[in-house]
Amino acid sequence: MKKYNVGIMGATGAVGQEMLKVLGERNFPIGELRCLASERSEGKVIKTPFGDVTVQKTCETAFEGLDIVLGASENDIAEAMAPYIKKSGAVFVDNSSAFRLDPEVPLVVPEINPEDAFKNKGIISNPNCSTIITLVAINAINKLSKITGLYASTYQATSGAGAAGPKEMYDQSEAIIKAREAGGSGNSYGADIDPQIFQHQIAYNLIPQIGGFGDNLYSSEEMKLQNEGRKIMHLPELKVSCTCVRVPVERSHAISACVITEDVLDLEEVRKAIAEAPGAKLYDEPDNSVYPMPLVTSNQDIVYVGRVRKDLVNEKGINLWCCGDQVRKGAATNAVQIAELLVNAE
Repeated sequence: MKKYNVGIMGATGAVGQEMLKVLGERNFPIGELRCLASERSEGKVIKTPFGDVTVQKTCETAFEGLDIVLGASENDIAEAMAPYIKKSGAVFVDNSSAFRLDPEVPLVVPEINPEDAFKNKGIISNPNCSTIITLVAINAINKLSKITGLYASTYQATSGAGAAGPKEMYDQSEAIIKAREAGGSGNSYGADIDPQIFQHQIAYNLIPQIGGFGDNLYSSEEMKLQNEGRKIMHLPELKVSCTCVRVPVERSHAISACVITEDVLDLEEVRKAIAEAPGAKLYDEPDNSVYPMPLVTSNQDIVYVGRVRKDLVNEKGINLWCCGDQVRKGAATNAVQIAELLVNAE
């Protein structure tokens, strides 16, 4: 079997580490594995499923001889390095948001629009984590009848803000417990809470803001579901009204969605379609309290879908609740799946 030289840009971060793990789990045909990171990590030896690898500095000359570069770096680094990756002849599968809405760059979820990956001009974008999870859950409905609108609320785990997110949550929780035991009073029992990662205290709290607010009063995170959804599902007129909430959960995002279709759909037909959809699992036994939850869906790659029911306001609406691991399917695994599309086509 042909081997491919693969680089991981941002290899020491949470998503980069998960990419390495997923490459090993899926037996990706690795020839050379090149781990790239900032100058601070240069020379560090990290363990990978393919053996120990010494981290190299991300720079203009770091990509020579590579076939695929998986990007797990911030936008500014992705934008700065993209021309050099393309010049080297490698395909850049980028997890940042830098190129997602660029009309020249495919935005791909392999279960939905794999054909778009082959229209690349050297860069393929990985969608936003909540977008991936939501669209994998609802794509089967779109195949039954075109989706015209979507109401959604996302409940996003602290690790979506990076490794420092859960740490801030647990540190705050510990401080509050100690303050409570000491007889403190008030919502935080007098604990010294100094949020650094999130806008407010996240322990024992919900924050209805992820990203900055635009002129339309929707946050940047909330607009991603509409803007990216239109491109991925080839639904240029799709309308989405979304509210994104940060919740005190370590891992796995959850989404409540009301899907509006052109036609009135039969509920059992919808359930059957979801059950058969690639990447999705119908996990829906309300009488037995079986429904998707972060604890059920973490550390794996399937999007669980449950609470499927007819909307009581719009006869063309289907309500559902879905949940998936945003570090894996929402980021690392989706990127590796895109790389698999490329190598399997040769």
